[in-house]
Amino acid sequence: MIYYLGEWLQSINFPGAGLFQYITFRTALAVLASLVIALLFGEKFIRFLQKLQIGETIRDLGLEGQMQKKGTPTMGGVIIIGATVIPTLLFAKLHNIYILLMLITTLLMGFIGFLDDYIKVFKKNKEGLAGRFKVIGQILLGLIVGLTVYLHPDIVIRNMAKTDVSQEIHYSQPVKTTQTNVPFFKNNDGDYKSLLFFLNEEWATKLSWVVFIAITIFIVTAVSNGANITDGLDGLAAGTSTIIGVTLGILAYLSGNIIYASYLNIFYIPHTGELVVFMGAFIGALIGFLWYNSYPAQVFMGDTGSLTIGGVIAVYSILIRKELLIPVLCGVFLIENLSVILQVSYFKYTKRKYGEGKRIFLMAPLHHHFQKKNIPEPKIVTRFWIIGIFLAITTILTLKIR
Repeated sequence: MIYYLGEWLQSINFPGAGLFQYITFRTALAVLASLVIALLFGEKFIRFLQKLQIGETIRDLGLEGQMQKKGTPTMGGVIIIGATVIPTLLFAKLHNIYILLMLITTLLMGFIGFLDDYIKVFKKNKEGLAGRFKVIGQILLGLIVGLTVYLHPDIVIRNMAKTDVSQEIHYSQPVKTTQTNVPFFKNNDGDYKSLLFFLNEEWATKLSWVVFIAITIFIVTAVSNGANITDGLDGLAAGTSTIIGVTLGILAYLSGNIIYASYLNIFYIPHTGELVVFMGAFIGALIGFLWYNSYPAQVFMGDTGSLTIGGVIAVYSILIRKELLIPVLCGVFLIENLSVILQVSYFKYTKRKYGEGKRIFLMAPLHHHFQKKNIPEPKIVTRFWIIGIFLAITTILTLKIR
């Protein structure tokens, strides 16, 4: 909204109004605004939760310091959502389809997570929202994003091309495509159409969007569940997601700037630069929430926060065509997810084969394994953050490696 006010002020030659045309300026304002909102609103919201006695129910797993967390307010993801949405509404171009998709993602995943937390806290049902309803919500979001990318005229990419005569590199005309940037390899932009190699060109092109939508649903589901599993120690999910968010913001800025995109030989995706404003608000919200969620936590984000974080990261990556970087960038989420899958699978396999289930880790997810080894919680979290920073730098380096 303030962006449009700035446009009007600039039309009447108001001094300084032109600043609001700059993405970097509006992103900085979004970061500051989200921080202020999270810090001020967060304290009041925590007091409100304490009055309602909305505390986390803790199951005794024999972990050090675990039972001291009993009764800590949960549903703190509301702080993250509020501190993300409000600055986005204030400083972003609200007619931008990418911004609209990110707002839908934030609110939809937040609503699903809120329902889950509400059932756990108010209905005293430890199982929360039935898993099938979470999956339905994730599929719905994947369909919304995939179909919008397919149908909306403003969602296009411009790829690098060479003229036949001079061999000069230039950008092609905007096109609808299921292409995506492949990390590590130069001049190797992948197309989901290639997965349909057994079909002729015409049918492969038509059905490639079905593949794209299916992959979108898979990524949304996988990353949101990964973030949910990672949210097990004070500050772990929020801190790791902040590092991921900064990296995605950089990638969006580069993809939305024709000069940088040309230099790095990646897709130029018109209008995605505006996503940096949203990510600025998201990062500020996470840092502000971390003020209260750092050890010892005054509030937990609950599924309201973790599902929202995962959905935002997944959809954001897809919109800037960097979803193939997720296994690297979101490596912490990945190893947490894999630790659970491996633990459960190996336990079932050994029980079936030997009559007694065996475990790979002392406990899954992986962060609990280290807790079982008596490593202090803050040290585990800090080390996971360091791993996240390493993965973020590696992700950025892939652009130059290409």
